[in-house]
Amino acid sequence: MIEPVNNNIAESVAYSLLTIGAIKLRPEQPFKWASGWNSPIYCDNRLALSFVGIRSLIKEELVKKIKEEFPGAEAIAGVATAGIPQGALAADSLNLPFIYVRPKPKDHGMENLIEGKIVPGQKVVVIEDLISTGGSSIKAVEELRKAEIDVIGMVAIFTYGFQVAADNFKKANIKLITLSDYETLVGVAIRENYIKEKDLLSLQSWRKDPSKWNA
Repeated sequence: MIEPVNNNIAESVAYSLLTIGAIKLRPEQPFKWASGWNSPIYCDNRLALSFVGIRSLIKEELVKKIKEEFPGAEAIAGVATAGIPQGALAADSLNLPFIYVRPKPKDHGMENLIEGKIVPGQKVVVIEDLISTGGSSIKAVEELRKAEIDVIGMVAIFTYGFQVAADNFKKANIKLITLSDYETLVGVAIRENYIKEKDLLSLQSWRKDPSKWNA
């Protein structure tokens, strides 16, 4: 289940990420994703950590969403790697314990997949940086559930809004809240002259079927 974003906050976050180059739009010279997809957008929200005002904005809005949507949260979990700093910042503001989930177990020592104190039955909100298809995010939730942690939802900074992601989250029974999304971003980018009006149709068609999109 993907809940709608709040337009004012969504626009503020989208604009902030555009201004610092955390999100780049290049419809005429697309990026190549690891999946092989051509993409008019590249998103690296880690850059926000280097800008104090934007880092604070994101932290405050993550905290607000957790309080509004998941008031029963007893701990915060970050998804490695980009969800770790954002999750830790939010957990600190909420005065809650923090854990994080690796993409695979360590190959030495305790071989942990989940780092931090695991408390079975604890109600946890997962923090994620970016949602594309949702695969890695959902895998992190599944690992937490295997450890008998009660994942009550996920909050992410940005989503591309793919239908496959909505289907995947629904199937996994995960409530996802995002601060901003692709549709909002495109609107802000046109208004602020980051892209041209003529690019709109191409940008919209990419989101509908990214695997077959060509510039």
